[in-house]
Amino acid sequence: MAWFRRDRPKLDEIESEEERTVKTEGIFVKCPECDNPLYKRELTDSHEVCTHCNYHFRYPARGRLELIYDDGKYQELDAEVTSADPLEFVDSKPYRDRIKQAKEVSGLPEAIISGKGTVGGHLVYAGAMDMSFIGGSMGSAVGEKITRLIEYALRDGGAVIAFSASGGARMQEGTLSLMQMGKISAALARLHDAALPFISVLTDPTTGGVTASFAMLGDVILAEPKALIGFAGPRVIEQTIRQKLPKGFQRSEFLLEHGMVDLVVDRREMKDTIVRMLDFMMNRASVAGGK
Repeated sequence: MAWFRRDRPKLDEIESEEERTVKTEGIFVKCPECDNPLYKRELTDSHEVCTHCNYHFRYPARGRLELIYDDGKYQELDAEVTSADPLEFVDSKPYRDRIKQAKEVSGLPEAIISGKGTVGGHLVYAGAMDMSFIGGSMGSAVGEKITRLIEYALRDGGAVIAFSASGGARMQEGTLSLMQMGKISAALARLHDAALPFISVLTDPTTGGVTASFAMLGDVILAEPKALIGFAGPRVIEQTIRQKLPKGFQRSEFLLEHGMVDLVVDRREMKDTIVRMLDFMMNRASVAGGK
């Protein structure tokens, strides 16, 4: 009888049901557009673009700069320029606490990251906004950092690229936030007079005071597919005019059809598109400057 005795313990005695279950958490992501499961590594390799339906997930600011700069390398600028609390604003919580929390959650010093480097061999000063920092809102620090990018480009004869992703002006800074619209626009007028290019890239979402100022002042305005772009949101507009809006209203393709943007560009093709534009625009800038 000893020949048939089980000497080894049963499998369920060795490991629990939970331990035998294959752990897939964090390995797959569900596309909100087509509901297909996406392998996380595959999604990362495609720069957060769904390989089934071309849906563009929101992308972090540092990732955008790495995506366009040659070899993904750039010098970060003005990291010390961060938000203050000039109005000592308090809503459901003090503004200072919101800033602290935003830094911890996003890992960013501010709602925009600025960089200097080369794109296709051209000197470029670029800024990328990030929705994870208080909704990518534009406060005094954001306005200052964008203005400095333009001033650096004027000084060195470079191009400026801005990736917008914002809910608009930062209400906690009141009029000081709204003043950034005019401040940046005035700096861009000087860039235009110097015949230096400004390429504006609109991503999901680009709304409010950002849309009403520098985002729509590009020499070339690009947009990612199906990005929400506008001043007020579609729900607010419908409630105001009491009418149903057209299908796809305020999306990139709708704005392209109506002449508000120049080109809708897949994120994976963004750098090549920008390089082709810089090859033309920077040569024109050199001629205009008599170089």
